[in-house]
Amino acid sequence: MLIPFHKMPDYARVWVYQTNKNLSDSEVQIIQQVLENQINNWAAHGASLAGSIQVLHNRFVIVAVDEMQNQASGCSIDASTRWLKDLGVEMNVDFFDRSIAFIQNGELQTVEIGKIKSLVMGDILTPKTLIFNNLVPDIQEFKNNWNVKASDSWMKRYFQTVTV
Repeated sequence: MLIPFHKMPDYARVWVYQTNKNLSDSEVQIIQQVLENQINNWAAHGASLAGSIQVLHNRFVIVAVDEMQNQASGCSIDASTRWLKDLGVEMNVDFFDRSIAFIQNGELQTVEIGKIKSLVMGDILTPKTLIFNNLVPDIQEFKNNWNVKASDSWMKRYFQTVTV
């Protein structure tokens, strides 16, 4: 059962999928329509799941489920991952991009994890750089800690030797 994202409770579980490229507005519409249809039929062991989807910054797909209504099972979570894998093949989009996304000069940028250290040393990534923490577990964390300063994230270790 599809629920509007803004009506999902703070405790709802989320998964953030990052694409390997900026999506066009028409690609966003296709993704939104396909995933809304999938979520409308999403179930765990025959029990309907209350879920939601939204696409942000033409780069991130956020899937949420209210587990107080019915708990998502391993199979239902695998199904949601399969939706994105299949859609990725159809659209030539990788929804499982593991690069680091950050805001620089008002623009969304990405960098491979292996290049973080050199960008920190070059003052391109600083403790104040806003990064996207795609590991947030629920809506509340998503609202409060999805876009955070690098120094307030798992990246803080890269700044321990850098003088701020």
